[in-house]
Formats: sequence, structure tokens, C-alpha cells
Amino acid sequence: MRVTVDEETCIGCDLCAETCPEVFEMGDDKARAKMDEVPEELAETCREAAEDCPVEAIQIED
Repeated sequence: MRVTVDEETCIGCDLCAETCPEVFEMGDDKARAKMDEVPEELAETCREAAEDCPVEAIQIED
């Protein structure tokens, strides 16, 4: 699965980085994905972070 963060939409709330720090990190007051391809063992937590994003800035492609 692939994950991206729309930095223009992101409000920098840090929720994704708190939920799944293995995949997301904060940089310049916006979240970004540390990797393009998410390992299977992190997929569920990554999806949870995307679902919890208040502005839907995280896109997931299976």
C-alpha cells in the first residue's frame, strides 16, 4: 500500500505522527510520510491515522 500526505491540506495537528510514528513525521509544521510503500505490519495503524485525519489530507492507495 502507498501513502501520501497533501501538505497543502494538512493543518499540522500531529495526529497522524502520534498514531503511526513509523510512517508519519512532522516537518515544517506539516505532516509527511517517511516512506512511500507501507509495510503490511503497519497498514492497519496507517489506515487508522488516515481515517482520523480531521482534514482528510492522507491518501492511501492499495
